[in-house]
Amino acid sequence: MTTARPALDPELRELLADMPLVSQLSPEVLSQLRRLPSTPIESLLAHRRVDRREITVPATDGAPIPLSVFSPANTDRTTAAPGIYWMHGGGMVMGDRFSQIDTPLEWLDEFGAVVVSVDYRLAPEATGTALVDDCYQGLLWIAEHAEELGIDPARIVVAGASAGGGLAAGVTLLARDLGTPAIAAQMLICPMLDHRNSSASSRQYSGGPGVWTREMNEFAWRAVLGDLTDEEVSEYVSPALAEDLSGLPTTYIDTGSAEVFRDEDTDYATRIWAVGGQAELHVWAGGFHGFDALYPQANISVTARRTRTDWLARNLPSNGAP
Repeated sequence: MTTARPALDPELRELLADMPLVSQLSPEVLSQLRRLPSTPIESLLAHRRVDRREITVPATDGAPIPLSVFSPANTDRTTAAPGIYWMHGGGMVMGDRFSQIDTPLEWLDEFGAVVVSVDYRLAPEATGTALVDDCYQGLLWIAEHAEELGIDPARIVVAGASAGGGLAAGVTLLARDLGTPAIAAQMLICPMLDHRNSSASSRQYSGGPGVWTREMNEFAWRAVLGDLTDEEVSEYVSPALAEDLSGLPTTYIDTGSAEVFRDEDTDYATRIWAVGGQAELHVWAGGFHGFDALYPQANISVTARRTRTDWLARNLPSNGAP
């Protein structure tokens, strides 16, 4: 029986018609996807005046975690800049620190922000809490080196898309529970929050090809969790499990109406409100998973990206930054 689905935005539907889609992942398909060329970072930086620095920080087990730091070049600052800590998407099984990096680079342009992107280890080579721990170690390094980086430690934003959005949520929970470092805001773009994969929206996007289907999601979570039982899964890995969402920084969540993560994302925002927290939620009608990253020129994508930037402008604590 076919499950009814929200209609795609007409412009997105036309663009998506030319994209090859799959219904599920396998080790062989993942291997092929990982061999595809990575994001051409040089072309994104070519028209910007940006200083780029590559560093490595140790994971809790000593493994190297690469970070890329992008700062506005030749800027005379009287005050420190906002910091954007970026976690990339890719289902926690693919991608690198340059994936979707055009999104936070827009905030470098807009606010003079310093952008730091982390190359956390991927599943299935890394499992359990290793991925979120890698991201947390990167955040600790940023906070400890804020003055050196020109970052205002009171204006650090944790941000990510898809898997990166889920990791950003996990890192924010971890920072809250450990009491450090301070996070001014979290930006969760179509975040991957719930390993249970049992929502109405996950069932709607099952049984056929898509950008990200229920079957692909199941594969990715199996890769991350390995043999862990539901009782053993950490809320930092699957943030929807967190019983307490109080004490979180102001939060932005967006998702599409026509995607797997719609319901877990809207539920996360609802639960933040339920404990008195501040969250802004946008469900883009007709948006599929990652629509604005795949087709940033589409009208709905332009609006979604501008809305995020406007939210940051309203919610970054003022410190005289450009």
